[in-house]
Amino acid sequence: MKLPIYQVDAFANTLFSGNPAAVVPLESWLEDGVLQSIALENNLSETAFIVKAGIGYELRWFTPKDEVDLCGHATLATAHVLYEHLGYEDSSVSFQTRSGTLEVSKTAQGYSMDFPASVLEEIPAPLALVGGLKNVEPKQVLAAFDYVVLLENEEQVRELEPDLSAWRKLDRRGVVITAKGDKVDFVSRCFFPKLNVDEDPVTGSAHCELAPYWAKRLDKAHLCATQISQRSGTILCEVKNERVVLIGSAVDYMQGEINYKTV
Repeated sequence: MKLPIYQVDAFANTLFSGNPAAVVPLESWLEDGVLQSIALENNLSETAFIVKAGIGYELRWFTPKDEVDLCGHATLATAHVLYEHLGYEDSSVSFQTRSGTLEVSKTAQGYSMDFPASVLEEIPAPLALVGGLKNVEPKQVLAAFDYVVLLENEEQVRELEPDLSAWRKLDRRGVVITAKGDKVDFVSRCFFPKLNVDEDPVTGSAHCELAPYWAKRLDKAHLCATQISQRSGTILCEVKNERVVLIGSAVDYMQGEINYKTV
């Protein structure tokens, strides 16, 4: 059995930027262990798998270590593969996921993704979190499905060299560092050492936490954000009540086949 596979740079306008994701369209679901093995073999932060279901698709995301509840850049990559390679022509595509129904539309600005918003709450900083920051003092520590750390400025975010071994002990998905941007509304970096993703280049799902926070802080519903990792990328965000719309582009890197043999 040969399985098609596509690798796409998401939240990118040019090759070798943004966040790479693999997309594997399937006729039907394989065993979870096989899906996990494919994701481990790909060794990307996310591999997306889709199966046609009614007028939409079922969509699942795997890191090299585990399945996750929500992934923005791999969703964008999946929509890109459907529109550019698999003949999908409707104005929007619906995905059934562990985070509910996600709608993605193809627009003049890029792929527009409608995701659930996540509200951050201020919390006391866990010792392991502070230890991972080394000598950097957080202005505020918040949490939803990640820990979110507010720093003084963009330079602090850019220059941070965290102790990831400390953050592997934390109980949430990962750690997101953020500050007001110098040229954009806000910047961030995202670290997920528990998922074998030390630093993720451009993390759509983290902006489901960040966009509502910065929208309230800056008193604006439309925001421009940049994730300032080594492979940076820009995300346009719009906060609508309990939803966040994320817009980004994608670029093809590679397509091929997986030589999978059933036992």
